[in-house]
Amino acid sequence: MALWIRFEHKEQVKFGMLSGGVVQVHQGDMFTRPTPTDEQVDVAAIKLLTPTQPSKLICLWNNFNMLTAKLGLSIPKEPLYFIKASTSYLPSDASIRRPQSYDGKVIFEGELGVVIGKECRRVSEAEARDHIFGYTCVNDVTAVELLNKDSTFTQWTRAKSFDTFGAFGPMVATDLEPEDLVVKAHLNGTERQNYPISDMIFPPYRLVSLISQDMSLLPGDVIACGTNVGVGSMKPGSTIEISIEGIGVLRNTFE
Repeated sequence: MALWIRFEHKEQVKFGMLSGGVVQVHQGDMFTRPTPTDEQVDVAAIKLLTPTQPSKLICLWNNFNMLTAKLGLSIPKEPLYFIKASTSYLPSDASIRRPQSYDGKVIFEGELGVVIGKECRRVSEAEARDHIFGYTCVNDVTAVELLNKDSTFTQWTRAKSFDTFGAFGPMVATDLEPEDLVVKAHLNGTERQNYPISDMIFPPYRLVSLISQDMSLLPGDVIACGTNVGVGSMKPGSTIEISIEGIGVLRNTFE
């Protein structure tokens, strides 16, 4: 397993492999034969960036059996998803900001993110594994009261795409078996979510395959697999942590 991060150091954007608190800086393309350099940087001396720069962040709705049962929903026959704007992306250790145009409830949603490593179109489920670079943590922040504010149109894009509402990171972990992972969310130190990826209706390989039938997936793109029971609202001053063992902790404050 390898842990990859993007970061800023001495006003330069770099990427590398993290091990024992030290980043081995690499050059080239993270997804295509990255080459290690002679440079090593202490993680305490860097500013984290989002681990990739996705062309799109695709987010799933109604993709976990426990939450589907709790909400009284039917099992979907195909993935239900939306896309967050690229201007919403936020790295770990940065602040989620309440929009000035909205004073309603803002909720956190802890999720597993699938990071694409190789361009794919119309791939099979068996082929999908070869197109996945690794996995990351996602907080799909939502201005939840906007979703159904207009009875004629569900506002997924607006509710989900405010600046800073697409938090993911802090790194990408490779060579993991996603069905073994557990997603946890802590709000101000109190556990609010703790659920297994094995409860997923459309697991990662199937998701990549099915979504690739609709649109091309590019290196660095992230698929947020949807959330499960335990989502909740955040108050200004809150700290929210999304953690997945083997990947790390995505930590943000809400202002």
